Amino acid sequence: MADTARDRRQIRTHAREQVAHARDTLRQYETLASAPARLRKAVRAHADAVASEDASGRLVTMRITELKKVAKGLRLTRLEEAGITTVADVLANSREQLLSVPGVGAQTVDEVKAAAEMLAARFAADTRPKFDPDRRDPRQTRILAHLRAEQTATAAVDELREAVYRFRERALPYFAAADRAGSRLAMLFARRKRKAETLAGLEVLEGVNADPETRALERDLAAALDRAKPERWTSDELWRDYEDRAASVNTQLAKLTGTDVEDAENTEDFVGGELRQEIETLPLDRSLLRTDLRYYQLFGAKYVIHQRKAIIGDEMGLGKTIQALAAAAHLAAKGQKRCLVICPASVVPNWLNEIRKHTHLDAFGLHGPDREEQARRWLRRGGVAVTTFNTIDRLESMPQRSKLALLIVDEAHYIKNPNAKRSMAVGAAIARSKRALLLSGTPMENRVKEFQSLIGHLRPDLAERVGEGDEVVGAEDFRRTVAPVYLRRNQEDVLTELPEKIEVEEWVQFNAEDEDEYREQVRRRNLMGMRRASSAMPGSAKLERLAELIEDAGDEGQKVIVFSYFLDVLKAVGERVGDHAIGPISGKIAAPKRQAMVDEFARRKGPAVILAQIEAGGVGLNIQAASVVVLAEPQWKPSIEQQAVARAHRMGQTRRVQVHRLLAKDGVDERIREVQEHKELLFEHYARHSDAKGTGAMATATAVATREDDSMEQRIIAAERTRLGLG
Repeated sequence: MADTARDRRQIRTHAREQVAHARDTLRQYETLASAPARLRKAVRAHADAVASEDASGRLVTMRITELKKVAKGLRLTRLEEAGITTVADVLANSREQLLSVPGVGAQTVDEVKAAAEMLAARFAADTRPKFDPDRRDPRQTRILAHLRAEQTATAAVDELREAVYRFRERALPYFAAADRAGSRLAMLFARRKRKAETLAGLEVLEGVNADPETRALERDLAAALDRAKPERWTSDELWRDYEDRAASVNTQLAKLTGTDVEDAENTEDFVGGELRQEIETLPLDRSLLRTDLRYYQLFGAKYVIHQRKAIIGDEMGLGKTIQALAAAAHLAAKGQKRCLVICPASVVPNWLNEIRKHTHLDAFGLHGPDREEQARRWLRRGGVAVTTFNTIDRLESMPQRSKLALLIVDEAHYIKNPNAKRSMAVGAAIARSKRALLLSGTPMENRVKEFQSLIGHLRPDLAERVGEGDEVVGAEDFRRTVAPVYLRRNQEDVLTELPEKIEVEEWVQFNAEDEDEYREQVRRRNLMGMRRASSAMPGSAKLERLAELIEDAGDEGQKVIVFSYFLDVLKAVGERVGDHAIGPISGKIAAPKRQAMVDEFARRKGPAVILAQIEAGGVGLNIQAASVVVLAEPQWKPSIEQQAVARAHRMGQTRRVQVHRLLAKDGVDERIREVQEHKELLFEHYARHSDAKGTGAMATATAVATREDDSMEQRIIAAERTRLGLG
């Protein structure tokens, strides 16, 4: 280089530009790395503000007399006479203003103020933001914007970390040379060799800055910083994203605000004392998971690892599949790589999808003509294999003495009959497994003895200790005994952001045609015919009401799922609805095609109705696109209806779910409802609250257990014949 004064000035300017450029690249990453913490703080502040405002709104309508529930003996008459009639009024008035009310003393004012503030604090703590895509509250939109910015910033920090590290390693050693080259005095007094080394270092830094990899890094940083700005996201983008990823967004909010842990800890203890501490302190390796876990899901996965043989009976929609896969991923990360899932054939595709979506584990379907080849690949490579109850005992390549790291049995009530062939096949597989997990939101349907049989697969010693009786009088002892093996949480305990579920009984009166057909079926003693005649057949009163419900839902932009036991009922509904109908999903439809129907239903814009046979579509499918559920007729088992409703009302649902039960008056529907009520009573006592959640006292002395036997159908027919005067 020519060593003129002008050249030296240009070199100094160039050197300063190069080092500033490189430092700016590193500074941008530092700014990006600090963004998540700042955004999390903002999320908490906005969420607290919304909770406080919503709680204040509740206090506006709360009568001042409610304060007596917080503090006994309050004297409120004079305040009410002065126009201070709500809790919000108490909070809005200062101490001096309240003291100015005639007949109100300082002690009363202090007690009333303290009670009102305590109630306000309690409401604020219990209030959670619930995102409503139909309202699009600007306050909720602001929270979503900060959540989206935090999520993208956190992801970008991780994604760019390696590239920034490489840039720093290449550029940092030459910062000193570039600084010297930018200094007039440093270069003026430098020896010739020192100058040459300095200029060579500057040239290297210039090359690093100009490198295509560096240019790409700079573009990625600029884009990431832009996406980390909450104001960058439009309302439409944010709400579309929420509807697509509701479960993930709600999990993110719960974790950032701390409500995830609070909700779990505010429930009754899942397990007591020392055992709970052992489970909570157990480290869970999540390196092979692609998804975040809610606190209760993390506890569930640890429970499985620690207890080895367990039933997770969480209410449907709480993510039992995720908990099972988290346990499998932990074991795989520790080198225990073979996990087997046994489930109904209809949910095999769903399991394979969930494995690929939520984990880095290989998924193998051991069902169909290539099951043996898939089984051999799974045994060689490890991963999660999925097979069916009917296939497990026909897998020739399944090693009889090989230990499985984890066996997962989904819809475990399928093996409640210990004498059934599939129960024995699954029992043999459990015996060959280091750990076994049974999943069922309804582990007991008709008889406590069936619940005992599930426990017997895992812990025969516990099953024996339960005793032989299956009456409700032993419910509390039963739960306490099975607590080491049975864990159940309910939606209201741990999923506070889930939209509400409104259940309505739609009673209809038979029209003349319905009445004639029903009477004929009773005369023939045909119970199935009686049920069919009471459902939504062509020309029936039920079909008319169902059509009205579907039309109303369409006007509101809501999608509908209709469940019935009878295919001809679904056919009648489909003909009435026309092009808006998809399905029906039935037992004859292959599992992949069922999932394709659900996917089409989710993609459709505007009104859509999916039709499903309740025992086919009510198990294993996630249909959160529907916010209206119609049950065309009551089912014998409450669990079948509950499973069907849970297809829509589950994690990921963004809208309030309306459940309409169509019921015909003066007929078999009333008799079935009577049977259901006894079964629900029995399930409530034994299974709904596992003793792993606590051992609260229950009044069981007056409880009545249903003893359903083979004569139930005959008894119902006889009752209807008597009512109709048919003898």
